[in-house]
Amino acid sequence: MSDPNDPAQPAGGTDVLDRELEQLLNGELTEDGDHDRFAHYVQKEKILQSAMTGKPVRALCGKKWVPGRDPEKFPVCPDCKAIYERMKN
Repeated sequence: MSDPNDPAQPAGGTDVLDRELEQLLNGELTEDGDHDRFAHYVQKEKILQSAMTGKPVRALCGKKWVPGRDPEKFPVCPDCKAIYERMKN
């Protein structure tokens, strides 16, 4: 039987899966995808809160991530823009 405290044993196992499942259920996992290619629309107070807590934000289009790049360097997400335009009208 293996000893979980033995440093020769590989780390991870079900602990990693349990943590990921908990993060997924709590909405803490962020999404990979085009958020790296677009600037998304998010409420300013949510961005400030994320900067202070490190928790992810959710854009109008549904993308969830932790902001960290200058949005001025990217084109606006077309889905966020369309949703915002519908909200204005």
